[in-house]
This record gives sequence, C-alpha cells and structure tokens, in this order.
Amino acid sequence: MMGWTETLRTAVSALNARRMRSALTMLGILIGIAAVMLTVGLGQGAQQQITDQINSLGSNLISVSPSQSSSGGFRGGGSAVSTLTMQDAAMLADPAIAPDVVAVAPTSSTSGSLQSSETTWTSTVVGTVPEWLTVRARSVETGRFFTQSEVDSSANVAVIGSETSSELFTSVSPVGQTISVNGQSFTIIGVLKSEGSSTTSSLDDTVLVPITTFASRLSTSSSANSVSTIYLSGKDTDSLSAAYQQVKTALLSSHQVTSDNADFTVSTQASLVETATSVTGILTLLLGGIAAISLLVGGIGVMNIMLVSVSERVREIGLRKALGATPGVIRRQFLVEAGILGVLGGLIGVGLGFAGAAILTPILSMTVLISIPATLIALVVSLGIGLVAGVYPASRAAKLAPIDALRSE
Repeated sequence: MMGWTETLRTAVSALNARRMRSALTMLGILIGIAAVMLTVGLGQGAQQQITDQINSLGSNLISVSPSQSSSGGFRGGGSAVSTLTMQDAAMLADPAIAPDVVAVAPTSSTSGSLQSSETTWTSTVVGTVPEWLTVRARSVETGRFFTQSEVDSSANVAVIGSETSSELFTSVSPVGQTISVNGQSFTIIGVLKSEGSSTTSSLDDTVLVPITTFASRLSTSSSANSVSTIYLSGKDTDSLSAAYQQVKTALLSSHQVTSDNADFTVSTQASLVETATSVTGILTLLLGGIAAISLLVGGIGVMNIMLVSVSERVREIGLRKALGATPGVIRRQFLVEAGILGVLGGLIGVGLGFAGAAILTPILSMTVLISIPATLIALVVSLGIGLVAGVYPASRAAKLAPIDALRSE
C-alpha cells in the first residue's frame, strides 16, 4: 500500500509535470491571501495612527468646551462670550471638588498675524497657563516655558511651535527675538518640541502666551474671564472615568444647568479613541470581507483544475486501481495535490503580503501592521481551501471503476 512519503512524492511529480497550470491555480489563492493581509494591515495601521494622534494631544486628557461653539467666543466679535470662565478652571483645579484631576489648563485662542525681523506668518495664538505643558504632554526643545509669575504680571512673552519658528526665523535662533502678534510686541522665550499633526491641524504651528496677557492685549471677547476650552489631566487611565464624572458634576452645579440643557461639553481621550477604533474596526472588517471573496474564487479555481486533472488522468487512475490501489489511496492522492497547491499559494501570498506592507508603508506614510496570528490564520485558511476544493474531484477519482478507466481514451 502506498505510504504518505510516496503519496507526497507522486503529488509533487504530478504538479511539476503541469507547472503552468499549477502556477495559475495558486495565483488565485496567493492574491486572495495577500489582499486579506494588506487590507487588514492597512486597517490596523490606520487605527494605530489615529490612536497615536489622539494620545499626542495629551496624557489622560479631558477637554471641556462650550456646547455652542458658534457663539462661544473662540474667534467671535466683541459681543461673543464663552460659557466657560477662569473661575470654572480654578474650581476644577480644587482637589476637594475634582480629586482625580491633577492639572488644569484653561485656554483661549485666536488667529494671529505674526511679524519677525525676517518675514510674516499667520498662526494660531493661544493664551494659557504653565500647566498646559503637563496637560497636553508637550515639552520645550530650546529655551523655557513661561512661569506663573509671568502669568500674574501679564508679561509680554511667547513660546512658539517648531513650524512657526522655522517660518519666522531662518538665519537666527528664535529665543530672545521679538515678534509682533496682531500689532503687539512679544519676546520669544522658548520653542516647543515637534509633535507633528493632529487629526485636524498642525500641533507645531502655534504661539503660546500667558492667558492674562492674551485677555488684555489679544482677546476679541467682551469678557476678560472667558476661555475657549479647559483642558484637564486625570491621575491615570484607570481614574479617567471618575475624573470625567467629577468635572461634569461640578460644572453642572456651578452653571445651574442639567445634562439636557448643559451649556458645555465634556469629552475624554478614551472616548475619542473608542470612537475612532470602532469606526476603523468596522471599515477593516468590511474591506477584509471583500478581499476574502478572492479567496473563495481561488478555491473554485483549485476545484476546477483538479476536476480537469481527474479527467485527464482517468487511465492512470484505472491502472493504479488495477494494481491494487484502494479508493482511499486514490482519494488521498488528489487531496494531497490540492493541499500542496493551497499551502504553496498561501506561503507565496504571505510573502507577497509582507513585501506589499514594506512597499506601502513609505508610500502612504503610514505603518501597515501585519500580525503573526493573521499570517498563521492565512496559511491555515489556504490549506483548508485547497483541501475543501479537492474533496469533490478526489471523491470522483476514487469512485472510477478500474475497467471503465482502463478502456477510456
């Protein structure tokens, strides 16, 4: 009786005798495997990139903003007043009111026309406090950040982003230089370390000034106490939910409103990540399902080729049966051939998937994540497709009567 070694050798020999047909059969499977790997990899890469961008906004970040931004005083006229104030920020910084909040940074922003000794530029000007560095998880690359005493004295000092620095100064160091912001003079005392772009704007094109200076010299709001957004940092990831509830409860009580008619909106870093990953997860699943259809097409191709092979090798099958081969041996012979086509197609497809990921990563400026579990699943699927697709042809070959097979032409 033919053993597994002999069966494998015979199967390889049969496939090698029909190289072009075998290669074309594997093509459907390898394209399907590579497509699934790259589609899922792109989805996971996009999910990771969005998560990193959200995390770059700050550590354990909570943000409070007016619920009606159109009249919130962000960049409005003289009559626009935000529903958030410096008193709200001071209240939330009280450990007795929000014990799980470790830092609070109120901010106000406007568009600023900048002018240095070399050129002009337009950027976002933000008034804030020293805690902004902690809350937004940023650091100063050269120079320093302004201090609380400079906030108290409304000092005319500014810290700029790396992109703003490169636009305004090309031949000298920006630290110590004087720039004009909407006609007001400020001395640059520091340059922020580069952080790249967020989901909406560049994090490196900004000018930061003490919030008191902003209120007295740059603000377009009629109220000096109003702020655009209040950023807060929770103790850690585990206490973020508790900090969120403490902030929301305190503001509802202070503003004397309910959740239904609240004049502010509280959002957390965790909720942003959850929303983003949910959306990208659904898209990844959808695109992966579409790519998986090509695997089904590849399986049909294997079945078709194996049926053709059975038809062409009728005399060979009859001769083997006449010499004592059982239906089980014949069935195993064709199943092994189909399995080899599936495994080889899967291996080449996996290699193509890794090569595609390496090529697409620099082109898309986004990491295409290929996981080892996904790769192993792809190989198992390719083997399964080969075997399943080979069941019917193998069974048909096993059922051939020896006398009928030998006398067929």
